[in-house]
Amino acid sequence: MARILVTGGAGFIGSHLTEALLEQGHKVRVVDDESTGSVANLAAVRDNPRLEYIKGSVGDAELSRCATADVDEVYHLAAAVGVALIARKPMETIERNIRPTELLLANLRARVQRGERVKCFLASTSEVYGKNPKPFWREEDDLVFGPTTCPRWSYGASKAIDEFMGLASWREHNVPVVVGRFFNVVGPRQTGAYGMVLPRFVESALAGHPLVVHDDGKQLRCFAHVSDVVAAVMELTATEDAVGRVFNIGSDDPVTILDLAQRVVAIAESSSSIEFQSYRAAYDEDFEDVRRRVPDLSRLRHTVACRPRFNMDEIIRDTIAWKRRSMSQDN
Repeated sequence: MARILVTGGAGFIGSHLTEALLEQGHKVRVVDDESTGSVANLAAVRDNPRLEYIKGSVGDAELSRCATADVDEVYHLAAAVGVALIARKPMETIERNIRPTELLLANLRARVQRGERVKCFLASTSEVYGKNPKPFWREEDDLVFGPTTCPRWSYGASKAIDEFMGLASWREHNVPVVVGRFFNVVGPRQTGAYGMVLPRFVESALAGHPLVVHDDGKQLRCFAHVSDVVAAVMELTATEDAVGRVFNIGSDDPVTILDLAQRVVAIAESSSSIEFQSYRAAYDEDFEDVRRRVPDLSRLRHTVACRPRFNMDEIIRDTIAWKRRSMSQDN
């Protein structure tokens, strides 16, 4: 039984990870400021005696020091969430991504210098690739950001700084860090409040409202079920060969956003129409998007044994079923 810290553990991915770690018999400490997460996401395990829940920010120096003082592993998932928030509040995005990671890694370095060993999984994002024009993104590819006058690139740039700090902690101080770049993780508990496309589509389809597709809908994305992503994260963290390396995590089966909308309508048996909206109307005049976002998963597949269990239609069905259950509970 390990003692594990999950930052952002009341969030979408973090709550699923927390459940999986508890199921394995570990003691889990969750720290979450509930700015985008919710303790309700942990309802199924809230009374587990091996769960310790702390409402607060790991950007608080004293809380970060105490939270990391006695754990064996850290999963650092706390970060700014969603394109809508990033476009609206770039300063908050930068601060929430960089400062907590800096504090956390400093605490882990201090423990390693005392002869202790504590492994860290650092959650990053496909946004670090920026607008790299390659058809498939590999971990060693160049990061291609747009201009600083476009706020959306602040997210990818700040997460890239997190990666630099994590990898430097390994190279210079022997802190065992694994970096995972998430590609469009979806599934139960994800909210559409921050611009996440699948839950936004599902909510609209079930309510009989139009599904709003940005631009022409021909953008290509790859969607992975949260349980598949959590399994990969846990196996990577347990694998010594993953230390000091960066991994794409997600699916490599692309779908257009328009096709995704059409599948949601069909699977939900909804009467909803599909409407189109410009990026300018959805965000702001200087918003830039990436037309194609497809990872190369070769490194992940060569390093861990777990493989995805959900295809795209199964992901949609599971998300719809969860949303229907939550709607019936609310009523």
